[in-house]
Amino acid sequence: MKPFPEASTMGKVSPTAPRVPPVLRPRLTWRYVVCSLIAVYIVYCYVFSKPLFAHQLPEYSGPYPVGAVDIETPLASPRVVDTARFKGTKEKAFEVETVLFTLYYPAAPNVTSHKPKHHWIPKPVSVTAEGYAKFAHINNFVVNKLMTKAVGGLVGSIEIPAQVDVPLADLAEAVIQDPDARDDDKEVKKVIQIVKTGHPVIIFSHGMASSRTDYTHYAGELASRGYVVALLEHRDGSCPGSVVMKNGEPDKIKLTFDGPDVETASGKDLTVDEFKRAQLDFREAEIEEAVRVLKLINEGYGEDVFKKNARGEGADFKNWAGRLNTDEMVVAGHSYGATGAMQALRGGPSSERPFKGAIILDPGKHSGRLNDDIRVPVLVVHSNSWSSKSSIFYGRAHFDTVKDIVENNVLRKMPSWFATSLGTSHPSVTDAPLLEPLLLSWTTGARINVYEGLRQYVHVTEDFLWFLLTGEKRSLLKEEAEYPEYDEGSGFGVWQPGQGDNKSAGGVWWDWRKYWQVHVSPN
Repeated sequence: MKPFPEASTMGKVSPTAPRVPPVLRPRLTWRYVVCSLIAVYIVYCYVFSKPLFAHQLPEYSGPYPVGAVDIETPLASPRVVDTARFKGTKEKAFEVETVLFTLYYPAAPNVTSHKPKHHWIPKPVSVTAEGYAKFAHINNFVVNKLMTKAVGGLVGSIEIPAQVDVPLADLAEAVIQDPDARDDDKEVKKVIQIVKTGHPVIIFSHGMASSRTDYTHYAGELASRGYVVALLEHRDGSCPGSVVMKNGEPDKIKLTFDGPDVETASGKDLTVDEFKRAQLDFREAEIEEAVRVLKLINEGYGEDVFKKNARGEGADFKNWAGRLNTDEMVVAGHSYGATGAMQALRGGPSSERPFKGAIILDPGKHSGRLNDDIRVPVLVVHSNSWSSKSSIFYGRAHFDTVKDIVENNVLRKMPSWFATSLGTSHPSVTDAPLLEPLLLSWTTGARINVYEGLRQYVHVTEDFLWFLLTGEKRSLLKEEAEYPEYDEGSGFGVWQPGQGDNKSAGGVWWDWRKYWQVHVSPN
């Protein structure tokens, strides 16, 4: 018996030997390597509970740690904003039973929460996933199951970096303990103002197909700089899915809905404008309820709010009395939320809506008319994609409509600004680009680095809040309106550092000019 086969038979397969299927005889091609790496990556993500193809949310960059508290409290009695009802169940479509928002705030240093961090997609994931499917008009039992698996696999394990339910910071003490903050004159001046008046409070309204968790990093960055931000979750049909919770009662799931899903009390269909008006009125009611809850906390009823909070957070609210500036709040919003924020300014300021300023990001193009009854300073920011794409809005260009509203407010002696953030796209202020930077840049056309884009939004927001606090204009707010119209020829990347500015004079934000075009300014 020969120990080795003849050379002439080496490499040959016996005709009687079982054949191995081609799929089990891999060839080292680029497709095989790529597919293998993807398979290994998916297994890795599953084993270590990592999100598929998504980045974790980064830590906040301000001088203070950040806390977060979910609040859902019931109204004394349900508030019917509009008599429209669902066609199937005949239940009221626009009845406010509870108000839900997440508070982001500067947290006490060196404190670690014993509670788990909030998930970016609230549990159960199936509620949000089914809502997304309904938005896409593909919801059914099979698709909903697949969508839940997909959403859970992609972003289900992502956590928001904020510490949950930790004490509110004493900023004066925090600055004394932090050498960097102590040596920063601007930070010291800000803290002195906050100690005098209380933490500035911003109430933020989300856009269409969004929720209170879509803007967590924008809110967290502001909180890490000393501000308190309430991110609302609207139940007006614009949120994919929301769980309504009341102490002692079963949870209720409220999914997204649209005009064709509802009817008037007499059984007639709502027009598009009627439906949008009902949604905006509902949002305004939720904004007013959030103001009411925050005032209760500030007036010393924090313990009562904590006991009524169906989310079980807010144990330290009893120590928040007198520490918030609830007499002069700021309302803000993005897209549909920006339209809602503008509506909340009508007839104001008032005790129900005590807003002394507004931050309007990409006001909606399909969310109803924009309120022009404004009597407080406003900052309107368009993303690059919002300004560059011309849209007809009730018979005229949307850009011109926004510009006229801001200009008229300036004529009323209310300092206001309208600017375009160059290189950004509509989602740039949301968390989405941080989670999926390459995908979002590819699909939305954003050219700016995703972290830089969000940094610019945070920076100009803080400058506006500083103006409301002190009356001092700085950086972008000092500029004249050099661009009456959006100018594509002077877009992102045209201005470069060295054209009149320098780092020694301008500080860490010395190159901000290349990121902006100012269309309206009070200067």
